[in-house]
Amino acid sequence: MNIIVLGSTGSIGTQTLDIIRGNPDMHAVVLTADKNTALMERQIREFHPDIVCMTDEKAAAELKVKTADTRTKVLSSAKCLCEAAAYPKGDIVVSAIVGIAGLLPTAAAIKSGKNIALANKETLVTGGHIITELAAKHKISIMPVDSEHSAIFQSMQSTRQKPERIILTASGGPFFGKSRNELKDITPEEALKHPNWDMGAKVTLDSATLVNKGLEVIEAHWLFDMDFDNIDVLVHRQSVVHSMVEYSDGGIIAQLGVPDMHLPIQYALTYPDRKKIPGNRLDLTKYHELTFDKPDTDTFPALQLAYEAGKAGGLMPAVFNGADEAAVSMFFEGKIGFLQIPELIEKAMLSASNISSPTLQDILEADKYAKSFVL
Repeated sequence: MNIIVLGSTGSIGTQTLDIIRGNPDMHAVVLTADKNTALMERQIREFHPDIVCMTDEKAAAELKVKTADTRTKVLSSAKCLCEAAAYPKGDIVVSAIVGIAGLLPTAAAIKSGKNIALANKETLVTGGHIITELAAKHKISIMPVDSEHSAIFQSMQSTRQKPERIILTASGGPFFGKSRNELKDITPEEALKHPNWDMGAKVTLDSATLVNKGLEVIEAHWLFDMDFDNIDVLVHRQSVVHSMVEYSDGGIIAQLGVPDMHLPIQYALTYPDRKKIPGNRLDLTKYHELTFDKPDTDTFPALQLAYEAGKAGGLMPAVFNGADEAAVSMFFEGKIGFLQIPELIEKAMLSASNISSPTLQDILEADKYAKSFVL
């Protein structure tokens, strides 16, 4: 199996390479990143990909010099992501780029007939109607990599019947139970102290604001053709139950495991087979209770805003996502406070106009508008 890894130096990308490293029948033929030349050089020398794409041209020039003794071709500029995603020798694309930057490369991969292991939730959040239609037209599969969506998919394997309800679990992030007053002076360092998961900075902060769970709600709507009113979120602090589905007879099926991304990544690559993965196993004797709480949308309003964006459809999910991406950058730069992130998202949504069936260009323009509004 020849695998294209979009975002190979990020959290999901490096864990995907762990899976490839442990499976001799898997080969990384294309890797992409932004600026991390040091890690990319190590990946080139270990995995010997045919092509590497660096979206930062200065980084690409530096990498070309460092890897001149290898056979790997180094491409540069943002446009090379689509070329990399459509590389003819690839069988499956792991879309692990963070943000809306993953939308066009994923679309390019689908058009080239490649199955998708989707970790870039923004692809379906912003362009779900386009991406699902493209996937159907080209007869390709979109396999979920997010732990929650993988858990839903795994839980659905016991029957062909569609569930009545999806229950997404959320860790609650580092600030579960805190009041708005306690969140006024939160620092980026505090926001990045996730209690259970090891993720990149953007996703970790989105987890703290519950934006990430909102994005996952919209993604679940498109992945599983489920009405928003039938997608619920529960805060599950232990991160043992990764998500659940409920059927018409009241039966609930869940997928449990340690908080680790290797399982959902490998399952997306090897489905329907399950292969052994070395590492920790879930020991339920260490958990004397598993708790579930309703999310506090008064303190963390971004989750409710995501539901509103999803139900509005059209450009509104792209506005929600774009405003968040800009607000997150401003928070990390010390320009705004933690509580201002959802406030800016809401203001952007209220200011934006909407259309029902946007094109990819419309979506990118809405993203640009939302970011400029916030910045």
